[in-house]
Amino acid sequence: MLLHDVADRLNTVADHLPLTDQIHPVPGLSEILDDEVRHLARLLGYLAGESAFRHRAATRYPHQPTATDRRTTLALASAAQPTGAALAALGAAVHHLGLLAHLTHQAPSAARDRAIAITHQELVGCIGDARTHLARAAKQLRVAADTHGVPAVTVPQPPAASAAASRNR
Repeated sequence: MLLHDVADRLNTVADHLPLTDQIHPVPGLSEILDDEVRHLARLLGYLAGESAFRHRAATRYPHQPTATDRRTTLALASAAQPTGAALAALGAAVHHLGLLAHLTHQAPSAARDRAIAITHQELVGCIGDARTHLARAAKQLRVAADTHGVPAVTVPQPPAASAAASRNR
């Protein structure tokens, strides 16, 4: 249950990212990136924290962890790598979005237009990479859960609704 829940949360972040044909350098995109980077950073923090907690518990009480506990810990730790890669890709997307905003304020020229087109493609690629990494992390968690029948454990609750979460997209 835990692994499926975390996988669902990763998929939710991916679902909130725009599709390739919806990516335009508008303020709404920066708000989406802001929201989803925060959600993803929280999930990555949860994966790291839960893995560390379980590792410490296994070290302190070496005879208590079951094979299922060890597999769950490994699945959570393994999901951290593609989740971190997705976060890095979104960080790069923020950079490209900022660069696009900068380029639009330069004097019109063929070089500027080429730079805008290239940077837009890089932005699209970064968001696509983030979606791919998130899908991979979610798939890893689901496979681990379905293969080993991992027991239910508590999962962090989503943050309370805030002004940032209620932004129009």
